[in-house]
Amino acid sequence: MSASFEFVAPDHFTAGAIGPPGQRVFYLQSREKGTLVTLKSEKEQVRALAQYLSGLLDKLPAAGGGVMPKDLSLLEPIDEAWIVASIAVGYDEARDRILVVANELQEDEESGDPASVRLLITRAQAAAFVKQADVLMKASRQICPWCSQPKDPGGHVCPRSNGHVLH
Repeated sequence: MSASFEFVAPDHFTAGAIGPPGQRVFYLQSREKGTLVTLKSEKEQVRALAQYLSGLLDKLPAAGGGVMPKDLSLLEPIDEAWIVASIAVGYDEARDRILVVANELQEDEESGDPASVRLLITRAQAAAFVKQADVLMKASRQICPWCSQPKDPGGHVCPRSNGHVLH
């Protein structure tokens, strides 16, 4: 069974990717009081979390500006605790914190309850995550305008071009 974590005041919350475009592995990472947790995730999970956080920040009433984190790179060592299956987001009004919950992907149902990570992040951390995710998405492979699939650097066999390689 994998470990679960709960961070009520993390000092680091970010997303990152390792590898060349098309082969990158995406991670969510957080740290509190010296405990570092790195979770393997899908690119689309990072994108969806950033989009949701952006919309949530727009809906929340104005508040005093928090300190925007400066370094959003992944911290070493990058040892994944487990793979993310799902992510949920909520808002803790009493603490003025955004709750992010990631649940573990389980290969079989017999391994018990899935692990989870519960993070209470600040608005500034959420805003910084949105910006970091945007940088990650812009570094991705280009999308084919005809079939909406990612294009490899050497070209792309587009199903809408009758098998011809498009560059």
